Amino acid sequence: MTTRAVTLPTGSAGAGAKLHVTHWLPEGRPRAIVLLAHGYAEHAGRYAHVAQRLTQAGYAVYAVDHWGHGRSDGEGGYVPRFSAYLDGMAELLTLVEINHGDTPRLLLGHSMGGLIATLFLIERQQAFVAAAVSGPAILPAQPLSRFTVWISRFLSRFFPRLGVLSLDANGVSRDPAVVEAYKADPLVYGGKIGARLGKEFMDAMAAAQAGAPTIRLPLLIQHGEADRLTAPAGSRYLFDHVASADKHLEIYPGLFHEIYNEPERDAVLDDLIGWFDAHVARVQ
Repeated sequence: MTTRAVTLPTGSAGAGAKLHVTHWLPEGRPRAIVLLAHGYAEHAGRYAHVAQRLTQAGYAVYAVDHWGHGRSDGEGGYVPRFSAYLDGMAELLTLVEINHGDTPRLLLGHSMGGLIATLFLIERQQAFVAAAVSGPAILPAQPLSRFTVWISRFLSRFFPRLGVLSLDANGVSRDPAVVEAYKADPLVYGGKIGARLGKEFMDAMAAAQAGAPTIRLPLLIQHGEADRLTAPAGSRYLFDHVASADKHLEIYPGLFHEIYNEPERDAVLDDLIGWFDAHVARVQ
């Protein structure tokens, strides 16, 4: 594991912010590069076990702590514009292009990172040979009333940092050790989601839903059937609406939100790596 930083450029909503980058390299030349987008409130370091499996399979993994997350600059529970997260992924992609040239690239996103990955595919799918999303935040966990939408936009404008929603850490995994480690992690943000971030989340979901038909890249969608933090219906929506001829939806019975941190993680990661292996083989 190696770390460095990228800086968000002029014109970004987070211009000048330094974002922490972690990358894991396999022995020898990587067969492909996986760009990883982590979920809300967490950080790239929580994916070390995922990266270990991927590097053992010959992949390099690059991940950025999003603006306001982990070791990156910014504020927890707040974002000026959701586009700041996409700008971070764009800088990560540039870094990968510089370091690895034309080596095939894959995109992987979990939860909010699945939403970020979906939006990034809408903009830059030509940069990748295949993608996978885990528990993507495409639809709200609970339907939103018109009043909820209105008050969220009002608070976002006048009280953007006001905490409006808490994340239930117990919904992360059925493994108590994972939940306790999550709660004890000093780099995991434990405060409330601010009004601006909530509004930006809603707008980003709407953009992902509207743009899904433009995605033609091979896409694997994985979701825990018992996920209380992001809606499995969002994964079904994404599967039904992307234009990809090569797509697969896997809903895992009984699994909670972080399917790569559930007791069945090895089988779930086998599915992910098998998907990547099959699609990288086609371009080598």
